[in-house]
Amino acid sequence: MADQAVFGDPWRSVPTLHGRHVTLSPLVRDDRDGILAAFATGLEDAFHTTVPKPDTIDAWYEKLERETEAGRALPFTVRDADGKIAGITRFLRMAPQHRRVEIGGTVYAARVQRTGLNTEAKMLLLGYAFETLDCYCVQIRTDFLNRRSRAAIERLGARMDGVIRGHLILNGSHYRDSVLYSILEHEWPGVKRNIAALMARHEAR
Repeated sequence: MADQAVFGDPWRSVPTLHGRHVTLSPLVRDDRDGILAAFATGLEDAFHTTVPKPDTIDAWYEKLERETEAGRALPFTVRDADGKIAGITRFLRMAPQHRRVEIGGTVYAARVQRTGLNTEAKMLLLGYAFETLDCYCVQIRTDFLNRRSRAAIERLGARMDGVIRGHLILNGSHYRDSVLYSILEHEWPGVKRNIAALMARHEAR
């Protein structure tokens, strides 16, 4: 659920979202060392996304702060059940006039990948988008070659809209084709039930 201590325009204020196994809190500069520690091992070959590193994290923060101030992004630090930093994610390409946001910029520490943490985090983000921001459409995109990410998005119940070929150049050498998915307002109740079932099956293991 969303932390009701957040006041003001929900399109401009980063909430705190609490689940049983994950908490999404506003990204702050004090999270810098924890983020670097989370990504220090296991992501050396992550060619399909941008992972903050010691020599890039300050510029990464500055870019996110500009996007947040402009109303284009709401960035989160992802923490596990023990409160330890496990990743980052954000709302981006925010367009309140079109009731549309995208969930992206998501990177998790290797230790929490395939643990179910991402499923609950997506439930919290989608719930906030549809139930607090009153979105009509929520988009998610990923690298065409990132089959694990594509499978995870499709498992949630999102539908593929298409492939944007030659969309990005990452890390100076990877030419990325991006796969675009979306969930529409009228689809959210069914998707929500599906995610709840996924979470229940994970907890039953």
